[in-house]
Amino acid sequence: MSRNDVDRIADAVLYEGYILYPYRPSVKNRQRWTFGGLYPEDSCRERGDGSAAANQTECLVRGTAATTFDARVRFLHLTERRVGELVPPLAAWPDDAEPTLRPVPMLRVGDNVFHEWQEAEEREVTLGEVSLGVLSSGPIRRGFTFPGRRSLDPLRDPAGAVVGALVREQEAVEGVVEAEAIEVGAGLFRVTLRVANRTAMDGPLRGDRDAATLRLLASSHAILTARDGEFVSLLDPPDGDREAAASCRNVGTWPVLVGAEGRADAVLSSPIILYDFPQIAPESPGDFFDGTEIDEMLTLRIMTLTDEEKGAMAAVDRRARALLARTEATANDQMLGLHGTLRELRPSPGGHTP
Repeated sequence: MSRNDVDRIADAVLYEGYILYPYRPSVKNRQRWTFGGLYPEDSCRERGDGSAAANQTECLVRGTAATTFDARVRFLHLTERRVGELVPPLAAWPDDAEPTLRPVPMLRVGDNVFHEWQEAEEREVTLGEVSLGVLSSGPIRRGFTFPGRRSLDPLRDPAGAVVGALVREQEAVEGVVEAEAIEVGAGLFRVTLRVANRTAMDGPLRGDRDAATLRLLASSHAILTARDGEFVSLLDPPDGDREAAASCRNVGTWPVLVGAEGRADAVLSSPIILYDFPQIAPESPGDFFDGTEIDEMLTLRIMTLTDEEKGAMAAVDRRARALLARTEATANDQMLGLHGTLRELRPSPGGHTP
């Protein structure tokens, strides 16, 4: 297994929905974090809107009691970025007290524009290698906590006066990862991985979806690995394993083989439906964050934005700026490559060539 190849696919899943077309805060395409979001259990019970607080992955591993299993659970931890204006401006940022800021949706400072936004920080929780024999004797649990924090970044005009600040607030999140295994046949184990958001919320906040979103485990997914054993495809299991594969119960996840085709030592448990051994198209110039769309279409749409709209896009955050810069630098031959590529046809699982 090449960790780099697996992580490229996993990163595409992680950032699905981070920035939605048309990549500007002023347009009401704001429903982000649409895949793999796990909300606090308290909030899910209070709101009763069908939001998930946990997911479950079940897959098959062929091996022995000595075969080792590991899991990396990954998600995005959100940060609320607000914009505050100082009226009147200050000559210097005070050291002894926080000045009173007037909340505004955006603030122009010289040639720059700053918008309120939700940023995100990558988080990873590792289960740790454990043998299938140990997993078969009882569940293994790993709790995790990522603390909250608050920071202020002063905004200065060209003359050096402090005219506002960016206020970033991140709420604490906590949860649990649990794994267990059961031998369902000779040398065949069904492994179960559960991830739950156990972040506590005070009573008045439980019914507030915006408050719950800031305590979300966004884009949750897991990378499972096996050593001295191999995973069984749930999409195309061998005849003798079909019944065991059909008994696997996956909730909010879609486990597929990942890595070099032909190997079976890694599985990506994705909130998005994928096939075994998914790949990033070599023609794709980079992340568009709307991975369910077509690169060519998104590239052309970005190119049609006005200068004002591009300025708003660049003001979102560094990822949006990098996407804009990369798109504007796309050469003609790269654009032609996005139009379509005929690849080698492979036999279908039933043995027929489409």
